[in-house]
Amino acid sequence: MAANVESMFYTREKPWHGLGTKVEEAPTSADALYLAGLDWKVVQEHIFTETGDTILGYRVNVRDSDRKVLGVVSERYKIIQNSEAFAFTDTLLGNGVRYETAGSLQDGRRVWLLARLPREYIIAGERISPYLVFSNSHDGSGAVKVALTPIRVVCNNTLNLALGTASRSWSMVHTGNIRDKIQEAKDTLFMAEEYMDSLGKEFERLRRQKVTDGQIREYVEQLLPMEKNATTVQSKNIRNLRENMMCRYYDAPDLQGIGNNAYRFINAVSDFATHSRPLRRTANYNENLFMRTMDGNPMIDRAYQLVNAA
Repeated sequence: MAANVESMFYTREKPWHGLGTKVEEAPTSADALYLAGLDWKVVQEHIFTETGDTILGYRVNVRDSDRKVLGVVSERYKIIQNSEAFAFTDTLLGNGVRYETAGSLQDGRRVWLLARLPREYIIAGERISPYLVFSNSHDGSGAVKVALTPIRVVCNNTLNLALGTASRSWSMVHTGNIRDKIQEAKDTLFMAEEYMDSLGKEFERLRRQKVTDGQIREYVEQLLPMEKNATTVQSKNIRNLRENMMCRYYDAPDLQGIGNNAYRFINAVSDFATHSRPLRRTANYNENLFMRTMDGNPMIDRAYQLVNAA
């Protein structure tokens, strides 16, 4: 398991990011949190100097299970417990949503729960399965965030484009009111549906946008730039990466017959960003891949910007 992944589970098939320990189905968020080792609370305490004086205006968030310090925050910071952050998602279960995985990153400073939506979409002739990632942080870096990640089923490629017409991620304010939680859950499904509809329209447009071999070469060079003072080894590595990306555009079996268009290029870049082996595989490789799934992949977004600027 990656070094910064503290605990994690998954159900049924191993997820695309390759992390976690397989368990039985998690029917509720409480079950998911228990299986993921997230059934602990955050307590907020005063901070003192070495001489015993209280540091005004700040508090420290501490995990009650092992006294792990999660972060120093403003005294205005409101704790949102794991159970609070994810409890509202249980209202989605009646709509067929199922929890797939949950876990802890960076010694509990960031936690998440991932759910799979019940509906698969046929977009541009492809089966796309949408996932929702619910994340919460305890180090002061943010509150509760929801991000939609569409997965191309045939090859497990992520297609989380930053569209201008619909949001892929949004934040929610926890109010403690069950009625508000139910409404937030309904809004979550609505926003996910809106994004998937916009994604479908955009993919159809990209399929109609023809690209030349010269444009593909130019896009690849911009995505994988060569530094002016690159060493011989660095130059060779960049050329190999460029060739890898080009091969995913021209030779990938699942992209044959699509035609030379922007949609095919976006899929090739997504395949490269999701599955290509890095030049140096770090201990946190799978974790970083999953983080890009939650936060968005800059390379895929950059490719999308390039074809839109053409």
